[in-house]
Amino acid sequence: MGNTVRIAGVDEAGRGPLSGPVVAAAVILDPTRPITGLGDSKALSERRRRELFRLIRANAWVGIGIAEPAEIDRLNILHATMAAMRRAVARLPVRPTLVLVDGNRLPPGLPCPAEAIIKGDAKEACIGAASIIAKTVRDDLMEQAARRFPGYGFEGHKGYPSAAHKAALETSGACPIHRRSYAPVRAALESRFSTNANRCG
Repeated sequence: MGNTVRIAGVDEAGRGPLSGPVVAAAVILDPTRPITGLGDSKALSERRRRELFRLIRANAWVGIGIAEPAEIDRLNILHATMAAMRRAVARLPVRPTLVLVDGNRLPPGLPCPAEAIIKGDAKEACIGAASIIAKTVRDDLMEQAARRFPGYGFEGHKGYPSAAHKAALETSGACPIHRRSYAPVRAALESRFSTNANRCG
């Protein structure tokens, strides 16, 4: 792209779940290789999202940043998300001249000017592309987690607080990828601890 402006869109997936990482993506689109149909990943079917994921990986510059559950518990979800976004920008194979971030906050320490855009995934194609990358990568990680930790249904709810997930927490307790700082996980752990204490009493 030479000396042209390189705008990186940044978005994340996984702030709300009770388990698994938060995944951020940064995407710089190449104007010579346009991709149609980019937008908020949540508004796309899984099949279409995966088609666009492949197109973005083949035709754009992509960086991915991850914050694992232990980091989320240590920092809190906001600061862990900001860290993941900063890593995603740092891992772009080319340096951006401007970063557009979905939401109302900017990660500290970005290497260039940046702007926060509320509902940016629906307004800026590069943020929409980042949304697609982040969600697809996180979904794949949660499907891997489902094989490592069967019984929680991660392949279905992807760690979000569904009724089935909360029920699994109650019966099986937390696994290594649960976010122990989140209230439903903490409550399930405390409930199991008190139940076990009563049995031993």
